[in-house]
Amino acid sequence: MEWRLERLSRYLVGWIGYYQLTETPTVLKHLDGWIRRRLRMIRWKEWKTIKARYTELRKRGVSEGKAWKWANTRKAYWRISESPILHKTLGDHYWRRQGLKSLFMRYKFARWT
Repeated sequence: MEWRLERLSRYLVGWIGYYQLTETPTVLKHLDGWIRRRLRMIRWKEWKTIKARYTELRKRGVSEGKAWKWANTRKAYWRISESPILHKTLGDHYWRRQGLKSLFMRYKFARWT
């Protein structure tokens, strides 16, 4: 996942460098949300087993009952990626700490400097 985030961040920085003159901040916000959702889906896939999902959710502060309920879900990966439990545990702050660059924040920085 670190390799994936590093490559994605480099790509996004270059992309904003190219498109910084556009007037579409809301589109960039939507793209940021879509990218984070896709990354949440990938992270959920990485936690392949029920036990791994339960353990990872508990590590991130989810109560025992909710962690067990969500770890046992049979929903598809894309559908679970928009669940409130993954929004809470793998939110914006999590991805920033992991090194993901935000398109919108880079856009604001490029436009203001």
